[in-house]
Amino acid sequence: MEFPKVASLRSVAGLRGRLRELGLELPCDETILSAPASPLASELGLGDDLPAAANRFAIHPMEGWDGHDDGTPSELTRRRWENFGRSGAALIWGGEAAAVRADGRANPNQLMMIDATAAALGDLRRALLAAASAAALPRPVVGLQLTHSGRWARAATAESGNGAKGRPAPLVAYRHPVLDRRTGIDSDTAVLSDGDIDALIQAFARAAYLAQQEGFDFVDIKHCHGYLLHELLSARTRSGRWGGPTFGERHHLTRAIIAAVRQAAPGLAIGVRLSVFDTVPHRPSANDDGILGPGVPEDVPLPYRFGFGLDAEAPTRIDLREPIALIRELVGQKVRLINVTAGSPYYCPHIQRPAAFPPSDGYAPPEDPLAGVVRLLRAARAIKESAPEAIVVSTGWSYLQDYLPHVAQACVRAGWCDAVGLGRMVLSYPELPTDVLAGRGLARKRICRTFSDCTTAPRRGLISGCYPLDPHYRKLPERDELERRRKLS
Repeated sequence: MEFPKVASLRSVAGLRGRLRELGLELPCDETILSAPASPLASELGLGDDLPAAANRFAIHPMEGWDGHDDGTPSELTRRRWENFGRSGAALIWGGEAAAVRADGRANPNQLMMIDATAAALGDLRRALLAAASAAALPRPVVGLQLTHSGRWARAATAESGNGAKGRPAPLVAYRHPVLDRRTGIDSDTAVLSDGDIDALIQAFARAAYLAQQEGFDFVDIKHCHGYLLHELLSARTRSGRWGGPTFGERHHLTRAIIAAVRQAAPGLAIGVRLSVFDTVPHRPSANDDGILGPGVPEDVPLPYRFGFGLDAEAPTRIDLREPIALIRELVGQKVRLINVTAGSPYYCPHIQRPAAFPPSDGYAPPEDPLAGVVRLLRAARAIKESAPEAIVVSTGWSYLQDYLPHVAQACVRAGWCDAVGLGRMVLSYPELPTDVLAGRGLARKRICRTFSDCTTAPRRGLISGCYPLDPHYRKLPERDELERRRKLS
């Protein structure tokens, strides 16, 4: 299934024409304004507990698979954070996902925020701020994302059979009819007990306290991408205190963690990055030539009781009623920082990260990735309209490539979102926010073209980075190793 690549559209008119062909609507400005006239240059108030952000660009947390075994950052980690500092983005949403316990790491080289690593993560923050200051940029607001990977946790052992570092060590909230098979769950694998989750609450609280002591402006309690707290939002089949068929039962844990964080770290601001909709797990369709076929939904039982933000009777359709109710409750608890994302990179990457080229363990796009971009941005708009007091950071921008500033400026002006959240784009082109705000044209050779090497490399047990476009990564031996492992797969 072939789609015209964004780079082939040639102009804003070409993008608008392609959107019309797809029956999609997306604001898009013809002319990009520089600061101070640009909506992207306007100050963004973040609430009483935080300084205002100097502009409307944010950077999402990204895992580099390049920390040390003990959960401290490496020089590569530091380089990435310094790039975030010199980017010009005024809001650094977490910088990186940091596990609150060793058994919650998504890979054996993920950062951890525990007593033994806190000072090293605080040094990362200070390095980021020093880079911003050296570039004569306003001080960014810097948070730390706190996570437990749950079903997608990996133990720090030797390589698994597919070349990825560590073996799967899932900790699951409930049994899942499809994902259990994918993550090696069998009848002997225990579901986390209520007591296990009680201990996890305290781990989040301790990590938040440590983040506050190290000067982070806020913490993000991660509820997205299939990790543990996101999975618990769909724990309809779970018994006990931390699950059940009603929304109140499944949101009980979020309330408990926020309360524990506030007790442990009074005055620390809190945000939530939330997958506001999901879909059923997808798999590649059959293809005889060895190339990944387009993704197709797995067969699942109906009603599908294992997702959040979807229609149980037609689970490929979005239903935002529960996510909106959750966000309204968060705002009522004075948790106003909301980062809107969707799905999971493990079982529906086209929903979570629209791309022209799939990661090695994914599938070819089942739709024009522009449809995925519009879906994500319209979800952010729906959240903002339903909870106007929320400060909404949007997701899904990288695939717009050359036209990212045109759409971003229009969406912020139209009130679709409060801030434009950048992910993999800043791996290849960290200075994009500065260039846009200064009225300079984009450096086209640095624009992310969604080749997905930054995902394929970790899936093969290698560090994440932009191997095609970042000269630093192009020179690393891991680039040759990535090509070798691709050929063996």
